[in-house]
Amino acid sequence: MTAGPAAATRPHNRKQLIVEAAGQVFSERGYHAASMEEIAAGVGISAAALYRHFPNKYALFAECANVMVDRLVAALDEAPPETSLADLLAALIRVTVAHRASGGLYRWEARYLDRDDRRLLRTKFAQVVDRVTEVVRREHPMPGERLRAVAALGAIGSVTMHHTTIAQRRLEELLLESAMRVVATDPSATPGSAGLVELPAQPVPRTRRAEILAAAIPLFARDGFANVTNGQIAQAVGLAPSAIYRHYPGKVDILVAACLQAAGLLTQAVDRSLHQAAGPRETVVALTAAYVAYSFEHNALNSVAEAEIRGLPADLRRPLLVAQREHIAVWEQQLRSARPELDPRQARLLAHAGFGVVVEAGRALRWQDTPGNRDAVTALVTGALTI
Repeated sequence: MTAGPAAATRPHNRKQLIVEAAGQVFSERGYHAASMEEIAAGVGISAAALYRHFPNKYALFAECANVMVDRLVAALDEAPPETSLADLLAALIRVTVAHRASGGLYRWEARYLDRDDRRLLRTKFAQVVDRVTEVVRREHPMPGERLRAVAALGAIGSVTMHHTTIAQRRLEELLLESAMRVVATDPSATPGSAGLVELPAQPVPRTRRAEILAAAIPLFARDGFANVTNGQIAQAVGLAPSAIYRHYPGKVDILVAACLQAAGLLTQAVDRSLHQAAGPRETVVALTAAYVAYSFEHNALNSVAEAEIRGLPADLRRPLLVAQREHIAVWEQQLRSARPELDPRQARLLAHAGFGVVVEAGRALRWQDTPGNRDAVTALVTGALTI
């Protein structure tokens, strides 16, 4: 007696397939923009079949948010205590690259988790950081062991936040080289590199439209765009909710204005940095210092632009993606001038590794904007770029 067609084709790991597909959709579209129907279609099942595995979208989302860190913890648990730092990081890189499409979910979307689920996620990541810090301390004893460990993990995790394609072996080699250079970098060795960067100032809100935008940005950064209401924005400005519509057709238009403002300020910061250095290496350092300074000074604005762009409708997202590509092109060009052995894709990969260092090291420093913190992160990014 043989099984019927449905039984013969139904995979035994369907729940795992659902989680992988959902993680990719959540990563690409954001938690609120993703739908159970879209996820089900990606697995080739009906939405009703999806609900047999997960009672609602939040339960599926919470599972996805934990998948990567659970695999990282498992990889570390399998490594003996005497494992070298290079081998330990290589194991983490293999897990991250293997689940690249869905692994970046924790970085921006985890703010939509309930408080208890966020706490659990942080506890798991702390286990990873603790283990890496322990080995960093053993092999590279100098100040800032934990910050260097976090920064190295940021370089590794950066691969989940972009789509640059490169041969897997070379990708893993570059990430390992970058992470190892980060942990070997003394974050206090080059004072003054970033503290003196002069950035373009965020525009002073002189109109009601600008006041609405300025009030919305910290709300979006704290609670996530989808959780903020026009009523909350209006209250922050001292307006009736209906008055918002005289200045913005909808809440999404406020978000687009924030993203465009972020892109404009970053472009100005980059342009200034490129006129301040004499040689290729000095130019990359100046570019790095400017990016770090921008990330600290305009942290709320930058986090909104980074986190929310994927949830925008395609027509509104397009000009912002063009601005992102132009920014990456500057890094690619300058890195290849400083390191001619890199091809364009390798340079882009390392640029993103640098961005990952900024995000995770900045978070570890609670984005406290001091010259010392700017200098420390600039030094670590320069290490990640291996120039």
